[in-house]
Amino acid sequence: MYKAPRGTSDILPQEQPWWKYVQEEATRICLLYGYQRLNTPIFEDSGLFARTVAGGTDIVDKEMYVFHDRGGQKLALRAEGTAPVCRAYLEHGMFNLPQPVRLYYIGPTFRYERPQAGRYRQHHQFGCEVVGDSDPTLDAEVIDIARSFLLSLGLPVLSILLNSIGCRLCQPTYVEALKRHYSNYSDRLCPDCEVRLVRNPLRLLDCKESSCQEVAETSPRISDYLCPDCQNHFQAVQQYLEALAIPFEMDYRLVRGLDYYTRTVFEIQTQGEERQGALVGGGRYDNLIEQLGGKPTPAVGFASGIERIISSLKSQQADIPHKPRRTTFMAFMGTEARIAAMKLASQLRSAGIPVIAASGDRSLKSQLRQANSLGADYAIIIGEREVTTGSAVLRDMVSNKQETLTLSEVAAALSGPTTANN
Repeated sequence: MYKAPRGTSDILPQEQPWWKYVQEEATRICLLYGYQRLNTPIFEDSGLFARTVAGGTDIVDKEMYVFHDRGGQKLALRAEGTAPVCRAYLEHGMFNLPQPVRLYYIGPTFRYERPQAGRYRQHHQFGCEVVGDSDPTLDAEVIDIARSFLLSLGLPVLSILLNSIGCRLCQPTYVEALKRHYSNYSDRLCPDCEVRLVRNPLRLLDCKESSCQEVAETSPRISDYLCPDCQNHFQAVQQYLEALAIPFEMDYRLVRGLDYYTRTVFEIQTQGEERQGALVGGGRYDNLIEQLGGKPTPAVGFASGIERIISSLKSQQADIPHKPRRTTFMAFMGTEARIAAMKLASQLRSAGIPVIAASGDRSLKSQLRQANSLGADYAIIIGEREVTTGSAVLRDMVSNKQETLTLSEVAAALSGPTTANN
């Protein structure tokens, strides 16, 4: 018997209201800030991720789904959302538009990692990207969007962790200091950090192994190595967040898991979550467009995991808004009544009224039991007499009251105000 591949899951009908709620809220918030939606392909040239994410990160070294198509091109399932947005920005000449360009996306990403709570091999991301401006107000803006999004969903008090990891002018000096520090404790490092020490030292600070965290506690702080421009930029970001009354905490070990970040990095957590449970993460990536062959183009953005957000909402026992909508079941008795029922169901759907049509040769009693089991608010019944008179019986499935109406009256009755029972 086939099952969904490990690390993936089906989104069943009863789960769809959660997904609809989160995605609609994400869209609503983005439109408030003037962001436009962008959809990118589910697979890209594998070099897009290998070039921008860089070796020494788990995504490139361990987690990408890579394959060759029949033409021999090496492709990869979308591993993260930012690099494809930047590729689209360049490919479609968005640099000719008024800058900055504000974009958002919602879609699946794929990483081969050990499945656990909040981590799946196929998961869905909502993200925002602002491309084409280095103004620190935009760093504050994307943090504001992410925070507003989570608050709008009804999630509790949030913790915003903030750091600056410098630029390519000041970061190398810090990286050398970090390497010297960790080299003194090489016997305590986990196997992954032994590799990171050589290939990607900043990722040492992000390790969750207890022995490596102890070394990180005494590591030098990048704040002591920032160049004047990075210091001024970071101070401005903090100033703007304070102006917006957005609380934040400094976390000098926060580096994020992707290699393209520069200057501002941040994570947003719900209260009481562990660090690896962040619902939103992002930052500035001023060199990424240039890495893809474009002109130097500053940018900043964030991504959030929809599965993790829904899990958090459920754990908080959150109530999602429910818009009452009548559901109607169409029952019939006889061949001619079946045709009349099909026609009426089609007319009602054209008028925007949801109708579930009976099928098969069940008795009327059996059809009404099915209507009950489906939670239908009303049942429309058409038999031989109704076919002759051009009418239908409308039954309220809650009160069991029913009346005979003309076909035009049925549509009018179902289009009226929703009652308390519905």
